[in-house]
Amino acid sequence: MPLVDMIYFRLREFIGWVLLVATKRFRNNAWAYVIRRKNLLPKPVHLTFSDEAEGDAYVARLEQLLDHGVVPAEFQVSASTITTVREMVIEYTVAVDISSDDKQLLNVLVEREGHTFLSTLDYTWCENWVRGMKRGRNLSPGTIRHYVGALARCLDWGARKEHIVANPLRLLPKRYASYTDADAVVAKKRIDQSRDRRISAEEEQRVRAILGGEKPEGRQRALTLMHQEALICLFELAIETAMRLREMYTLSYSQVSIKDRTIYLDKTKNGDKRQVPLSSVALAALENYDLRKRGLLFPWWDGDANSEVLKKTTGRLSRQFARIFDAAGCQDMRFHDLRHEATSRLYERTDLSDLEIAKITGHKDPKMLMRYANLRGSNLAGRLW
Repeated sequence: MPLVDMIYFRLREFIGWVLLVATKRFRNNAWAYVIRRKNLLPKPVHLTFSDEAEGDAYVARLEQLLDHGVVPAEFQVSASTITTVREMVIEYTVAVDISSDDKQLLNVLVEREGHTFLSTLDYTWCENWVRGMKRGRNLSPGTIRHYVGALARCLDWGARKEHIVANPLRLLPKRYASYTDADAVVAKKRIDQSRDRRISAEEEQRVRAILGGEKPEGRQRALTLMHQEALICLFELAIETAMRLREMYTLSYSQVSIKDRTIYLDKTKNGDKRQVPLSSVALAALENYDLRKRGLLFPWWDGDANSEVLKKTTGRLSRQFARIFDAAGCQDMRFHDLRHEATSRLYERTDLSDLEIAKITGHKDPKMLMRYANLRGSNLAGRLW
């Protein structure tokens, strides 16, 4: 910010303290307002708007009410009462051990919607919020569901603590995140499509060859792979256990039990703990890997639980395997597709129930496994008369 503007905002802030009028300043790419009224407001009101005109208009209406001695209901509270989404999220994250993904999503929501008063959270607000994510930001249906889910879990906690009467997000209909024809008129329609990419036996063989140091077809030399043994072990675990990438590269040696043929996951994407059984192939991969060390199983992560560090590590490994898949001739193959492959094999090669498979894969909603039901079509036919 230029020096002249900085002096202007500092002076305005000082005048605001003296005259008890609203002050504003531009910080963190948003306009921050502070409203003070002695004997009317129990504490200074802090508001944040991304649009200056919208903020000026709201604060002007609020000051007009205060000038006439009228205090809006949301401000007629004690200093300790939670009144905004920002305050709710802060209290929620302090009181509840939530997943790193939810923390990241809620941090974004605080920047965008933190100024929203809890008293205004109704079904209409929910509809407008979802519509804004479609038409204003053109987010995919999956991303919209992630944001809604994170805030819904926060508001569920708020309802239990009686900070709000009920959670209006739970009233949204099915397929609320899907784009309608009306949405498509305003924004590019985003298709909600699950990836069904599987790896064939030939592709799997070529990937293992590349990981083993074989020269890719049409190239003069093999790929230079740092931590080659770790990459081989990671690939085998992914395709045999259906674990997520982050769940694997953050493993410690203490979580692996060769004797019990299990891996214990104490921190997962959805926050649940689970035990993952090891197939004979996964067990052999671990036994071939160096299990005599202590600490972390894989070398790419240093134990820093910061969400940005985890995100960067996930991105680096995803790009590394993209190079490997490309060298193996696996078009449009992503590392996360291995989780889909592993889940498919659990349906094809075992008679485990949906609930048992969900306990292995960590799918919290059984509906997520519905798309695998067709893999057992022949089994169902064989059980008919």
